[in-house]
Amino acid sequence: MLFGGNSSSDDLKLEPTVVNEPSLESPLMQDEIFGPIIPVLTYETTADIYKVISHNPEPLALYIFSQQDSFIRELTRNISFGGGAINDTLVQFLSQKVPFGGRGESGMGCYHGKHGFDTFSHFKTIAKTPSMFDLSFRYPPYKERVIKALKRLVE
Repeated sequence: MLFGGNSSSDDLKLEPTVVNEPSLESPLMQDEIFGPIIPVLTYETTADIYKVISHNPEPLALYIFSQQDSFIRELTRNISFGGGAINDTLVQFLSQKVPFGGRGESGMGCYHGKHGFDTFSHFKTIAKTPSMFDLSFRYPPYKERVIKALKRLVE
């Protein structure tokens, strides 16, 4: 542990905690983290990063600390994740104007502001055709004159 870790079961409080190099088999790395805990994983090669991601695919968030644009571009294009930040943490879900959400087992859809309303709403299309008369040219087999008329409409 790099920082924090103190808790109070009486107050149900846990101070912000930074954990250095947790084992991929540890409980911390088995489930999503919804609390003031952040694991820090280092790597030597890009393959090391993909190995960690393959252990728990589609993370809710991915934080990349780098100044190399090509490296950042590679990871953000090749790793499926809900949201993330470059050279920062947690800021990706602060704005109500951009969606926040996960992928796969990390959750579906996006929420915040209008995005949340749209995600949790069901838009239903209903087409109503008058029943007083039904035009026969709507149904096949089509007569040659109907086909010509439809072609003219499309052109």
